[in-house]
Amino acid sequence: MTRKTYTGPIVDVSFDGEVCQHAARCVEGMPSVFNTSERPWINPEHAPDEAAADHLREIVGRCPSGALHIEEH
Repeated sequence: MTRKTYTGPIVDVSFDGEVCQHAARCVEGMPSVFNTSERPWINPEHAPDEAAADHLREIVGRCPSGALHIEEH
C-alpha cells in the first residue's frame, strides 16, 4: 500500500496502512476525524478551525508507528 493523503481545510493527513500497528490512538483520540465505520475513514474536514487542527496535530503526533503524518498547507 502506498501513502494516501486526506485533505482538510487547515492541514492534510497522510496514512500508510503497511506501517500502521493498529494501536487505535487516532480513533480514540479524535473519533470525529478518524472513524473506521465511515469511508473515507480519515476526514480532516472535521478539524475546521485552528484549535481543532492543533488537536489533530497532537493526535497524529502520538501515532506509535509513524503511519500518520500531518501535511501543512
